[in-house]
Amino acid sequence: MDRVIIFDTTLRDGEQAAGGTLNIQEKLEIARQLEKLGVDVIEAGFPISSPGDFEAVRLIAKEVRTPVICALAHANPQAIDRAWEAIKDAAHPRIHVFLSSSDIHLLHQLKKSREEILQTSRDMVARAKKYTDDIEFSPMDASRTEPRYMYQVLEAVIDAGATTVNIPDTVGYAIPQEFGDRISGIFKHVPNISKAVISVHCHDDLGLSVANSLEAVRRGARQVECTVNGIGERAGNASLEEIVMAIKTRKDFFNLNTNINTTQIYKASRLVSELTGFTVQPNKAIVGRNAFRHQSGIHQDGVIKMPITYEIMDPKTVGIPSSSLVLGKLSGRHAFKERLLELGYSLSEQDLARAFQAFKELADKKKEVTDRDIESLIAQEQRTVSEVYHLDLVQVSCGDKGMPTATVRLIGPDGKELADASLGTGPVDAVYKAINRILQVPNKLTEFTVKSVTEGIDAIGEVLIRIESGGITYTGRGADTDILVASAKAYMNALNRLLSAKKVAG
Repeated sequence: MDRVIIFDTTLRDGEQAAGGTLNIQEKLEIARQLEKLGVDVIEAGFPISSPGDFEAVRLIAKEVRTPVICALAHANPQAIDRAWEAIKDAAHPRIHVFLSSSDIHLLHQLKKSREEILQTSRDMVARAKKYTDDIEFSPMDASRTEPRYMYQVLEAVIDAGATTVNIPDTVGYAIPQEFGDRISGIFKHVPNISKAVISVHCHDDLGLSVANSLEAVRRGARQVECTVNGIGERAGNASLEEIVMAIKTRKDFFNLNTNINTTQIYKASRLVSELTGFTVQPNKAIVGRNAFRHQSGIHQDGVIKMPITYEIMDPKTVGIPSSSLVLGKLSGRHAFKERLLELGYSLSEQDLARAFQAFKELADKKKEVTDRDIESLIAQEQRTVSEVYHLDLVQVSCGDKGMPTATVRLIGPDGKELADASLGTGPVDAVYKAINRILQVPNKLTEFTVKSVTEGIDAIGEVLIRIESGGITYTGRGADTDILVASAKAYMNALNRLLSAKKVAG
């Protein structure tokens, strides 16, 4: 069987999703999970774009050793040199050079001729080749590029040393049939194409990124560029989990495989969702909350008799336990630890003790603790570990005839207690104003979202907020059975991220 190379660009194109900025340690954490997932190539970032992104790529190149570590670069000398500087310590480095090729981009954005673009593409690939043998080139907006000119560009960059040529549907314009024809045309009209791997990078503006990618694979492309949960610029990228599971589930059709350890898919999805603040929609294929839930009586009857009647995939293959262990206040530490392992969490004894204590406190408030409750609880505990200031107490007084009043107590980095109170237009406003009186960190609240993690009157409420300070957006999440406490936790999570970033920068 032939193999499809999985090129993950969650840390580069995925991070370009509006509001999805990650710090250096968050990018490293995701990169390590991508290594466990078994991706072949990690596009770790765009080193010349900022000092922070350079440092993130450099750190990942040093720490993550199994996959190819790829750095993106404009087609100019400074960007290529900077990319190499970031990845030179990688076990398997790759430089990815890109330059627009469509007449739309050449006329309206670059103001350059086809001949100039052709020469620049050739020269910059040759420059990158001096650093490493593994070079990828992307003619940006390839799906709107005149085919004969695209063939010229691809032939030139392969002659200059490109070992992978990527065909990007940059604006999600392509339809599967025509995109597949474009791939077939490359095999037919680029004389030296046997010296390079054809890759595809499809966007989801028309909801066709996965369909276009799979059609390209069917036509002979052997690398797919994708992101966890399909996040990315505008409507996002082709979803890694959908590409991989389509190839695995329909092996009879594609006769292909990948190196992906599919049991790590769900954990990767949850981690990316947690760190970016982008909630996975319930009906999302493979990793959505409803992907393996059945409500119709007919479906339930079939699944009970034989799962394959309505489940084309075993949920265990993507890391979702097929059975549900009900946990409550009488459950012991061992049962809790086993459930965590089934859900993909392996905690140190110290972290397990802290998580178990939080579980017991939650179990006293709820009759049953579900998998989603546990995942939310673990996420909350992981957020707590990186705190600069710890939320110790929230007390609120409000009502339709009262003046909303909040008292807040924080524990500072030196262990000192800091407390204050404030009035507000509502209870959440009062809580946030009280916190602001203590920390005095200028910021603007730009988004506030509340959702229920599980069903029922005793459900955990999860709050997602985004704040802006100095032109940078910081995401915060908090969960609790008390929505006001969850709101306070979310705000503190965002503020702690802001303070940590300032500490690193300063």
